[in-house]
Amino acid sequence: MTATTWTWRVAGGDVQAFERLLRRFNRSLFRVARAIVKDDAEAEDALQEAMLSAYRSMSTFRGDSRMSTWLVRIVANEALGRLRLRARRGAVLPLHADAPDLAEFELPADAASVSAPPSTRQDPERAAMQIEMRHLLESRIDALPDAFRVVFVLRALEELNVEETAACLGIPPATVRTRFFRAKSLLREALSREIDRAYEDAFEFGGERCDRITARVLARIASEASPPG
Repeated sequence: MTATTWTWRVAGGDVQAFERLLRRFNRSLFRVARAIVKDDAEAEDALQEAMLSAYRSMSTFRGDSRMSTWLVRIVANEALGRLRLRARRGAVLPLHADAPDLAEFELPADAASVSAPPSTRQDPERAAMQIEMRHLLESRIDALPDAFRVVFVLRALEELNVEETAACLGIPPATVRTRFFRAKSLLREALSREIDRAYEDAFEFGGERCDRITARVLARIASEASPPG
């Protein structure tokens, strides 16, 4: 379905068409909101309100940009508005010294989505390992400075190009390139530290295994020291 078809069907009150639109873009849009507010529940709320806004204003979409880009901007505006409200209420925003003021994120009123890879059956151990790695990666992305984190999510996770990212955030393409490079460097450093710490625990030997082998060795020594019957 083309963007024009989406527009006139949704603007005409076709809720089923809008549901298809939601299911197509929800994953990508949630990532955008989550990258800004750094909280799952608030990201869900932001996405919900943004998509309600998109539904009500669908008739204003003129096709000057891709539908996905238009939706990303609506979601980002909603999420950033929540950050400003949080700031006015006295919450401390974790802005890095290298990150700009929130005002720099002011967006126009108007992201390519990446389809989720098909699920594959995996053995439980491999699935658990992937979940653990995903949690580690998510925690390190969360720790990035705000300005870098949003750019990283749009460029790396959603695979927007430089120009699309710049348009979504209302910043120059050169700034997108700089922040993306810096975000990747910070992420690489953080993951490297995790790997260095993991070296110490690789092929862990203590605990039950140590007790078991020690007991076996002592038992053998005792049996060899016993005089023949």
